[in-house]
Amino acid sequence: MPRESVRAAGRIFPENYRDQKEREIMTDLSRAENTIEVLKKYHFQFDKKLGQNFLIDPHVLQKIIGAADITKDDCVLEVGPGIGTMTQALSRAAGKVVAVEVDGSLIPILADTLSGCDNVKVIHQDILKTDLNRLVQEENAGKPVKVVANLPYYITTPIIMGLFERHVPAASITVMVQKEVAERMQSGPGSKNYGALSLAVQYYAEPYLAANVPPNCFMPRPNVASAVIRLTLHDRPPVFVQDEALMFALIRAAFGQRRKTLVNALHNAAIFPLDKEQIGDVLASAGLRENVRGETLTLAQFAALANAFSERCR
Repeated sequence: MPRESVRAAGRIFPENYRDQKEREIMTDLSRAENTIEVLKKYHFQFDKKLGQNFLIDPHVLQKIIGAADITKDDCVLEVGPGIGTMTQALSRAAGKVVAVEVDGSLIPILADTLSGCDNVKVIHQDILKTDLNRLVQEENAGKPVKVVANLPYYITTPIIMGLFERHVPAASITVMVQKEVAERMQSGPGSKNYGALSLAVQYYAEPYLAANVPPNCFMPRPNVASAVIRLTLHDRPPVFVQDEALMFALIRAAFGQRRKTLVNALHNAAIFPLDKEQIGDVLASAGLRENVRGETLTLAQFAALANAFSERCR
């Protein structure tokens, strides 16, 4: 007669009791003890090169889901699912989740922790080398996705700018980033945090700081504070510019030498075959003083300056 149960602590349990209990351990990865169990089971070692810090606070998870405004009508693109902590929460809230993970050692863990999530697809690829426009076409018929991620801090900017510059169909990007980076994204002219990233983000999206997150919400603890920021993409940019690439070249030149006047910074960058006097003339045609510094210019002023240079160098 086949054995159908096991006895433990004086009680009768189903034969698959241990399997069920093991799966329960993995169902709530936002609890630190459950994350530890998974890491021990798979002998996982954190890779500092990949900036791995796993979230272990359920309240922060809910703040991220709430900030991203995830519903069952949404297809979510998650960057760097780790062991699947946020993926599980996204699976419960969204219609579909596509998670892109670069670390091969995490793929078998994700297969285990997400085994009960029928609406999740894990892709083992480097997000920076993935054709995201094609991915969105294949997974969501080209309709805008909502991007959600606990980003490795060392590649935050390349990932976000890649999404913007490749014009990946996305309604919003809700990400956990270093607090200082989040502050830069929403800074305005004259602030010490204002720079090229501020202007790029605000050209493509409307930033909203949703929550500050202390280091003790992660395993292992990072050395810096974090923040959740939502970037709601504009239907169209808030300013008109004839040549986006030129405008961003001007911005990079201006902030690459932010202590210099804009005339000197642009002359040193050698973007145009113009001398300082000619560059000053272009600034004047855009309504800017010759001694202005780039850090004081608004997005609209950079757009006007780019348009003026386009006309001059046509």
